[in-house]
Amino acid sequence: MELHKNLKSLGGGGTRYSYERPDPSLLESFPNPFADPEMNSVGAVGTLHIECPEFTSLCPMTGQPDFAKIIIDYEPDRLCLESKSLKLYLCSFRMHGEFHEACVNRICNDLVQLLKPKRLSVRGEFTPRGGIPFWPTAEYKKSGE
Repeated sequence: MELHKNLKSLGGGGTRYSYERPDPSLLESFPNPFADPEMNSVGAVGTLHIECPEFTSLCPMTGQPDFAKIIIDYEPDRLCLESKSLKLYLCSFRMHGEFHEACVNRICNDLVQLLKPKRLSVRGEFTPRGGIPFWPTAEYKKSGE
């Protein structure tokens, strides 16, 4: 199985960064190796835990930067998330004004649309503003799972 044959960002030469608005078209996937009998002869169930400690967006009211660690946990079905494309996608939030909860929800929705996982959660651990940290979580579970 060629896991990487359709990837555009990884190994594609020059990297283009976009900071204007969240762009889900930057996200890429590859076939889930846990679902391939040749690569997983014992039938292990795979889960993935991803931490992205340098997420930034803007407060939609003040324009001030917001900083967070984005934590993604998921159980893939047929597809896995390619990490460089995730980095480019998360960078596309940099100059976008949106509340913490909306950013986390958007990330969750975009990942579910791409991956169609068995389950997925996205947590944003935002640095405190006015002494109050906001850590919203969006969760998805495929019906019937």
